[in-house]
Amino acid sequence: MKSLVLSILRSIANIVEQLGFDPIKILSLKHYFRFRKNRKEWIDKGGKIARNYMILSDYESSAGIVKGHYFHQDLLVAKLIYEDQPKRHIDVGSRIDGFCAHVASYREIEIVDIRPLEKSVHKNIKFVQADLMQAHDLGETDSISCLHAIEHFGLGRYSDPIDIEGHNKGISNLVDLVSKGGRLYLSFPIGQNDEVHFNAHRVFGVTTIFKHLSIKKMELIRFDYVDDAGNLHNNAQLQDFDKNIKYGCGIYTFKKK
Repeated sequence: MKSLVLSILRSIANIVEQLGFDPIKILSLKHYFRFRKNRKEWIDKGGKIARNYMILSDYESSAGIVKGHYFHQDLLVAKLIYEDQPKRHIDVGSRIDGFCAHVASYREIEIVDIRPLEKSVHKNIKFVQADLMQAHDLGETDSISCLHAIEHFGLGRYSDPIDIEGHNKGISNLVDLVSKGGRLYLSFPIGQNDEVHFNAHRVFGVTTIFKHLSIKKMELIRFDYVDDAGNLHNNAQLQDFDKNIKYGCGIYTFKKK
């Protein structure tokens, strides 16, 4: 019995070392004996094992995540673009394996990012490497998105040049790209005040965007937001948003006047 206990303790020690002291994975060690029981049952039923590849955290995991900034904004804005059916859609800096992929599933999307991107085999994905804090020659479009990206402009996080006005320059350039009657989908972190969390991101007050001179050329046609708990508030009123929000996501749909 003593030798068995020692053997189990050594196994657990080895597992802890392999897990790299990840808190979530360490907590999943409570399922170690369940793993051993399942493994024994597999072998007893004649199953073959090429090698052990132990994953303990999935014993009590959910089917997935259906909340949070990216989940809600990516699906929502992709749906809005589908409903609007623009002639051309440009995206600047949004998540490629989320929002851009959603849009590319049903139409062409032109992706612009300061970072390089390998050529995609999917024909609906077009890519241009460019810095939207600088002048550009992308031409006009009747639809453009910039989701959870403008807050990073000028902070150097993505090897972009340090520019304390980076977000303002980016917003001006985005607005200039939009043709009359065209739409701008813009999202960013919202909280109590305008803050810089260097070098991760900026956080903005929910109405700060309306102080921007370029935005005066735009009309707000829809406001949605994700609260601190990761829940989406559809078609919300600016005055009715959660005043205690600390790190939410404001999703603004503008139309050019």
